[in-house]
Amino acid sequence: MPSDSHRVVAIYPGSFDPITLGHLDIIERGVRLFDKVVVAVVTNPNKSPLFEVDERIQLIQQSTDHLKNIEVDRFDGLTVNYAKLKGASVLLRGLRVLSDFEMELQMAHTNKTLSDSIETVFLATSNEYSFLSSSLVKEVARFGGSVDRFVPPPVATEIYRCYVRTQPGSIPNPKTANPNPNRPRL
Repeated sequence: MPSDSHRVVAIYPGSFDPITLGHLDIIERGVRLFDKVVVAVVTNPNKSPLFEVDERIQLIQQSTDHLKNIEVDRFDGLTVNYAKLKGASVLLRGLRVLSDFEMELQMAHTNKTLSDSIETVFLATSNEYSFLSSSLVKEVARFGGSVDRFVPPPVATEIYRCYVRTQPGSIPNPKTANPNPNRPRL
């Protein structure tokens, strides 16, 4: 194992609301490339979150408990400042489609201007997740569709609970639905 001064720490920032199998794919590949990956949950004021930051952190921890060189944390402010605070030299980003690249390249250039000691590394999302986004998962769930193939199991469970709680007309997950509506669930 490299000494602390030669360890490469990567920050994987995002809102992760919720974490998807696409995010998990990037994290799993990132931990093979870097000595440590910090999944940094940021609150995006432009988005209305499904889960609070603490809930997202817990769901990410549950979804990544099989990985050794990972940390899940929260942050506010500039990503490059957070990276410096954590001793990171890399920002890890996933790319799904061409439009992602345009936005991510602009952010990478901005971050490089703010801190020339931070590099951005892009990983192309695996083909099976190239269409997947947190927004899509929320939309499918909102209209009663199954999200089991889009998110880790603990996340799917919480999404179903959330939509049953917040969307009375939504269709619950068939795996957890009460087959007899006259009998209360235990």
